Amino acid sequence: MNLRRYRGSVHFVPAPGYEAYGDPVKQSETPIVEQNGESRVCSYQGPRAEFQGSDWRSIDGPFVGVCVYNVPWAAENAMAAPEAKFSDGYMDAVILKDCPKADLLALLLKMSDGSYVKSPHVTYLKVKSFRLSPGQLVEDPKRGGIVDVDGEVVARGEGTYGMNQDQYLMAYGPSVQLTVHQGLATVYRPK
Repeated sequence: MNLRRYRGSVHFVPAPGYEAYGDPVKQSETPIVEQNGESRVCSYQGPRAEFQGSDWRSIDGPFVGVCVYNVPWAAENAMAAPEAKFSDGYMDAVILKDCPKADLLALLLKMSDGSYVKSPHVTYLKVKSFRLSPGQLVEDPKRGGIVDVDGEVVARGEGTYGMNQDQYLMAYGPSVQLTVHQGLATVYRPK
């Protein structure tokens, strides 16, 4: 089993108590993306996520995986984000850095109770806003990775299996940003 490691970076606005993680950064201007050897400016970026008195922080790769959750359970037997609460106004980010294969197996076995997040190979954060800038494969810089949302592929990098970028919602390379707006969702349930 060869673990794929990807270059890239994550930027985030930390929740209280998580301000020490990452390095301080300034808001970036309009992103420029390189694809097929040519540079282009990304068009619509959505609204800027600015938070009064909040500083963006950054963690650079390489990464084995980056996941963001809003609920504790990713599946009935996998507590991926043990501190997640649906209405707390934050997302829970799990960042897996370089990890020996034996340690990765141990992490997978600890997912049932969420204790895997205590590993030194895992960075667990609560964030208000999160921006992923995906990068290329460390071992083969001509190949990218896969970006998916809730298991649905939305972008594939060059050289990935089934690569046909036209069928995906977004290009691989531009940053993907998520922001929580507490209280905007209303959930109804039967009595």
